[in-house]
Amino acid sequence: MDYITELIKILVPALLVMYAMFLVVRNFLQKQFDQKLIEVKLKNTETTLPLRLQAYERMALLLERVSPNNMLLRLSEPSISAFEFQHLLQKEIREELNHNLSQQVYISDEGWKKTKAAVNEVVAIIQGAAEKMNEKNNAIDLAEAIFDLMIKENKEPTADALLFIKAEARQLL
Repeated sequence: MDYITELIKILVPALLVMYAMFLVVRNFLQKQFDQKLIEVKLKNTETTLPLRLQAYERMALLLERVSPNNMLLRLSEPSISAFEFQHLLQKEIREELNHNLSQQVYISDEGWKKTKAAVNEVVAIIQGAAEKMNEKNNAIDLAEAIFDLMIKENKEPTADALLFIKAEARQLL
């Protein structure tokens, strides 16, 4: 019986010390893991933040470039017919959108939806104005019809999306 008592006297403190060491090591390893996780997240943020900001910049540029106010002045050619101008405008919008498709990965889903909706609204305005044209009308006539339609409906199709994109970009900073 003395051997068992002596064994218990040795094992109980040893087990307590081992359990305490286990807790200390587990706590140390958890802190190390948390520190590494923070470092990885920080490095990830350092990498993705510039990409995300660039994506928001590109979306803002897209919206500015497809805005009827800017696009009509930039692409206006009085020598072409209204239908040719309509196709030129639609081609320009498609090219701008296709050039920036990959940026949807870096912006929010809501930002991408608003951008797409704004682009589609610009296309709808162009088509609506083009429906009123005939073979005799030229690009200037179509541009005037687009501006008249925008004034009549009192809307700037890209303004809301641009404000949303700017607000989201500011949240990143």
